[in-house]
Amino acid sequence: MNTHKATPTPRRVRLREIFISPAHTYFGHHGKPPGTDPMVACEEVEAVAGKGLRGDRFFDYKPDYKGQVTFFSHEVHQDICSLFECPDLPVSVFRRNVILEGIDLNELIGRAFVLGGMKFYGVEECKPCYWMDRAIQPGAEEALRGRGGLRAKILQSGTLQAQTIYDLSLIAEPDQETDPTFSQAVS
Repeated sequence: MNTHKATPTPRRVRLREIFISPAHTYFGHHGKPPGTDPMVACEEVEAVAGKGLRGDRFFDYKPDYKGQVTFFSHEVHQDICSLFECPDLPVSVFRRNVILEGIDLNELIGRAFVLGGMKFYGVEECKPCYWMDRAIQPGAEEALRGRGGLRAKILQSGTLQAQTIYDLSLIAEPDQETDPTFSQAVS
C-alpha cells in the first residue's frame, strides 16, 4: 500500500548522464595519490533499494549508507566550466552518479521524492572536498560549497536511463507509522 502523497505538480527534469565507478579515486586516499579508476558512463543503471547503484563502488557499502546514489546539477557543472574557463571539463570529474538538469538539488535535502517512478530520500549535500582543487583548479572546492550535489538513499528499486526526461515529485506527508521504508530511510 502506497502511503505517500506526491506533490500535485511534478517538475520535469532531464537526467542527462549516469556514471558508476568500480573503485574509489578520492575516497579513502587522504595523504596518498588519487586512484586511477575512471567514472564509467552508462545508458541505464539499476538502482537497488537500500544498496545503491549496481556496479558502483558504493553498492552495498554498508547498511543504511546515506550515499547510495549521488546527484549533481548540470547547471552547476556549466557554471563551474564558465567560472574556471574550462569549457571542456567533463562532468565526470565531480565523481557523482546521476546528472540532472532542471532542479535545485538542495531543495531535496531532508525530503523524500519520486524520480522515474522510484522513491529516494535526499539525505544531505554531497560536500565538495579538497580533491576538487586538484581535479579542476585551485578554488573549485570553495566554488562548489553549498552546491556539491545530493547524497541520497534509494527507497524503491528500479532502472534509470540517461538522456531521459522524468517527472520529479516531492513526497508530501509520509505516513511514518505505516510505511517502514520511509521510517528506515530517515533514521
